[in-house]
Amino acid sequence: MSILTFNAIKILSLAFFSSIISIIIAKFLIDFLYKIKFWKKVARGTTIDGKRADVFLSLHKEKETTVPRGGGIIIWVSMIIVILIIFLLNQFFDVWWIKDLNFLSREQTWIPLFALIAASIIGLVDDALVVYNKGRYVGGGLRFRTRFFFVCLIGLIGGLWFYYKLGWSSIHVPMLFNFPNGFDINLGIWYIVLFILVCLASWASGVVDGIDGLSGGVFSTIFGAFAIIAFSLGQIELASFCAVILGTLFSFLWFNIPPARFYMGETGILGLSITMATIAFITDSVVVLPLIAGILVLETGSVIIQLLSKKFRGKKIWLSTPIHHHLEAIGWTGPQITMRFWIVSVVLALIGVSIRLLT
Repeated sequence: MSILTFNAIKILSLAFFSSIISIIIAKFLIDFLYKIKFWKKVARGTTIDGKRADVFLSLHKEKETTVPRGGGIIIWVSMIIVILIIFLLNQFFDVWWIKDLNFLSREQTWIPLFALIAASIIGLVDDALVVYNKGRYVGGGLRFRTRFFFVCLIGLIGGLWFYYKLGWSSIHVPMLFNFPNGFDINLGIWYIVLFILVCLASWASGVVDGIDGLSGGVFSTIFGAFAIIAFSLGQIELASFCAVILGTLFSFLWFNIPPARFYMGETGILGLSITMATIAFITDSVVVLPLIAGILVLETGSVIIQLLSKKFRGKKIWLSTPIHHHLEAIGWTGPQITMRFWIVSVVLALIGVSIRLLT
């Protein structure tokens, strides 16, 4: 068996293994979340700028107060369990292929793992405060400045690790005009600043959650794309890491497709968003990240444009934002939005992967 074949089997096996583990966790988690009534006690009544969210409430008030948050717990808990199982197997069995299942790597997976767990725990705290209506705002949750601080802190730690520990300071720009093979831009110490900014931008893309199956499908596409890029670049440990997340997302989707048994919540969205940002740096794919995560850019952009329009024009462009809520308001069904966003997400991810691998 060639090394390439074994690596492919390793990645696919880990995806399958993590999917089985997360299915088992989900069965227990769903019962637990319903038992403790882990859903919002007060539906979101205002928009991000403090205005009444009448359109949103007409579409989602019942689901917001009857369907649990916190489904994203299965993603990072499954990751931890997979790592522990592989560690224990290596303690009891001295077999080469079991040893090679390990995907923890200083250069490839330490920072994504740190980002996933740290951001997910912060997100879980926010979910709990929202559920129990605790915090400074109506509807509960961590203060914006608190979440902003923690995202910046995670980005700072990641940037410092890449710059000082791994010696990375440049980003790759794909084929441009007279540069058919692309070129690298050395940012020096500004690499750390860029790392923080990309983490913040990725955090803002968390608005994709809210319709049955939407966030799970979009993030599955993104992490599937990065698994392909990492595998093609020879970053097998990182590809395996992405495959484990992909496997857990498939299991999450099993329970999140209409009618959803739970929603991802901030513990899933924040964890996946920040992890996505770190993986973009490790694979040197920051420039094509907006393409690979095109749906997230579309969703975030719709919110920003709506806010600017309301501030400077005094009126809205869309009935509700992010844009998937506008499409609901004009008559698209949830499954229509979800499936069409999945298709667009796959197409954009394929374009992004192709550009990254051709240059």
